[in-house]
Amino acid sequence: MLDNLALGVATAVSPENLLWCFIGVALGTVIGMLPGLGSATGVALLLPVTLALEPVTALIMLAGIYYGCQYGASISSILISTPGDSSSVVLTLDGYQMARNGRAGAALAVSALSSFIAAIITIVGLMLLAAPIADLALRFGPPETLAVILLGLSTIVSFAGDNLLRGITMAAVGLLLSTVGIASGFTDARFTFGSLNLLSGLDFIAVLIGLFAIGEVLHQIHRGGEAPIRARFKDLVITRDDVRRMIPASLRGTGLGFALGVLPGAGATLATFMSYGLEGRVGKHRAELGTGAVEGVAAPEASNNAAANASFIPTLSLGIPGSGTTAVLLGAFVVFGLQPGPLLFEQQPALVWGLLVSFVIGNFMLLVLNLPLAPVFAQALRVPYSYLYPFILFISLLGAFAIGNNTFSLWVAFTAGVLGYFMKRFDFPAAPLVLGLVLGPLLERSLVQTSALGRGDLMIIFERPISAAFTVAAILAILAPVVLAAVRRRRAPGRARQSTPTA
Repeated sequence: MLDNLALGVATAVSPENLLWCFIGVALGTVIGMLPGLGSATGVALLLPVTLALEPVTALIMLAGIYYGCQYGASISSILISTPGDSSSVVLTLDGYQMARNGRAGAALAVSALSSFIAAIITIVGLMLLAAPIADLALRFGPPETLAVILLGLSTIVSFAGDNLLRGITMAAVGLLLSTVGIASGFTDARFTFGSLNLLSGLDFIAVLIGLFAIGEVLHQIHRGGEAPIRARFKDLVITRDDVRRMIPASLRGTGLGFALGVLPGAGATLATFMSYGLEGRVGKHRAELGTGAVEGVAAPEASNNAAANASFIPTLSLGIPGSGTTAVLLGAFVVFGLQPGPLLFEQQPALVWGLLVSFVIGNFMLLVLNLPLAPVFAQALRVPYSYLYPFILFISLLGAFAIGNNTFSLWVAFTAGVLGYFMKRFDFPAAPLVLGLVLGPLLERSLVQTSALGRGDLMIIFERPISAAFTVAAILAILAPVVLAAVRRRRAPGRARQSTPTA
């Protein structure tokens, strides 16, 4: 392994590869900041540019775009509550609140550092455990995938706030919206009302743009706008206490993101939601979540980057894409005449290990780029909102149009924006709706496959140890808060009687 690592270092540090790695991460950061594009679109758009390069150089650049987008999407989520990608939705909860509290620079710094910590840890895991973990991932069939998704849906409890019923309702709305289009495994069209644009379903990125960006602007306009942030420079810088709170959350998010990122189809979005839910249960400052907690930024961001890196394990070891972006990268391998799989490590050691080493270099470049610029990015919030709102609306609608290259996506974003406005006004949480919308297609596909595997009997998930364990964990995650609340209510009158003095 040491010989392969040395070969990878020699390949990655060549001047040409370093240059294209830097170009990739810089372009990725910019693409990630633009709502509607995302890493998969960015890699697909720039793939033709790399055809004149050597295969290893081209793949290093394309991979740099991938993880650069993770950083860039976080910037727009934190500063203007506009997710560049579905995996950065969770950052709008605490990251945007930190920005509204005058700590945008600190939120961006926490985001960058958490991503870097996750990247270094998972890259080491990627180098050491790629082959054995890929073999383990092959044991995850439809029942196991279904159980993991059910566990992901159980995080509704963490996003529902004080009203669990509203959270469950919003999650149900999201699942309902995810059924628009062609049914998974069948040819039936549902809720399309004769529209060809709805046959492929509602694009969740357009919905995200509407719910969070347009909905937030409409809500602020209704409130009469807010004065621009006048934060002092020292408030924009990360503190020692922030670092102490960030590290445990980052480590938990890294472990969870790495475990889920290995599974084909699970993706970074599920990892970010589940890591936020984990902080709501075990974090020391879980009561602060939703109000601008450092852990609410560190954990999802770490899990996002960890899942992105872990998705390369099935891609490189098995030739199975671990995410939408790695599916595009898999196409790049084919374009250059390469076949990902177990033999790739033996036949192309310079390419594989050079690519893995470039991950470390690229993430270090991103840290150097983003950490000093965090306070600079935060100055955008000092712009009067009468100027900032039109800009947010412009880039949001531009991003929505870029998704489908038609005006239908604009209508989807606008409708979702109106829905988001009323949800904010009447205090309905948006995160459960997004969770249902994103996980809905995965849930339906795994449900159909599991039903077929069990010949109509879904109890098959309890006949397999891994799926049974995840399903039981999901049930407990939903029931535990309800049971604990009932126990507290029952104990409260008894304590009140004990504290009442007798005459």
